[in-house]
Order: sequence, then structure tokens, then C-alpha cells
Amino acid sequence: MRLMVFWERMADHFGAGYADSFARDHVMAELGGRTIHEALAAGWSAKEVWRVVCAVMDVPQSKR
Repeated sequence: MRLMVFWERMADHFGAGYADSFARDHVMAELGGRTIHEALAAGWSAKEVWRVVCAVMDVPQSKR
């Protein structure tokens, strides 16, 4: 998954205004105690991070 697609999906699910805030502030144990931005910077792929977001935040199957 390209990073651009990841951010499009984040905006679609959380809303354009909240997606980046959520990605900066919400620490997830499933990402090794990191935020989304930290996980991506640490080398996690966008696809891996999106899978975690989907699982943790109950993203509907239709948006996965």
C-alpha cells in the first residue's frame, strides 16, 4: 500500500480534519507503544499500520 492511499483511507474513516491528529496523538500497544506517525517513521509499512488501525478501531470491512 502506498503512503498516499494510507492517508486517503485514514481521512475517509476518521475525517480529513481528525485523521492527522489521531495519527499524532493516539498511542497503540499494537504498534509497539507508538503513534501512527512514529510507527511509519520507525519503518513499519503503511499496509501493516493500516491493518492495526483497522483491528483496533473496528474499521468496517468495506473500508479495509
